[in-house]
Amino acid sequence: MRFASNRVVEWSIMTLVVLVLIGVFGRQIQIVQGQAEGAVIKSTLGALRTAFVLDHLKQQSASQGANVVSGQRNPFLLLESVPSNYGGELASVGLAPGTWAYDPVCICIGYAPVHSQFLENKSADPTLWFRVNSPRPPFQITPTERYIWQGEVLQ
Repeated sequence: MRFASNRVVEWSIMTLVVLVLIGVFGRQIQIVQGQAEGAVIKSTLGALRTAFVLDHLKQQSASQGANVVSGQRNPFLLLESVPSNYGGELASVGLAPGTWAYDPVCICIGYAPVHSQFLENKSADPTLWFRVNSPRPPFQITPTERYIWQGEVLQ
């Protein structure tokens, strides 16, 4: 009888250890997913900025140095292929998580994070908004507020 009670204690301890390890591993997975999403956000913003610069250079070379303003302010349409999670031109309400959008009213780029718990911003809106501004090309993309993602500023 004593043997059976020792086995129950051993299995209980083993189960507890496995559950703790699963919990720690699950938390680490979430952190890595947050880091990956932060990298994707930075990468997409970099690609959009590069698209604006390339469009500006293309316009300048086509007009032989004259300062021609491109009619395109939506940087997603300047990319060779739009991201698969680009939702199109939308008003600044109701983005699905993981979706990029362009708002032609405020001339902004929006992104609704999947893992918004890693966003440390003051506003209640978890969507990241970046204004496309500059009266003349190359256009700039700047955040509408200071966004901090896992301790790093998103710009």
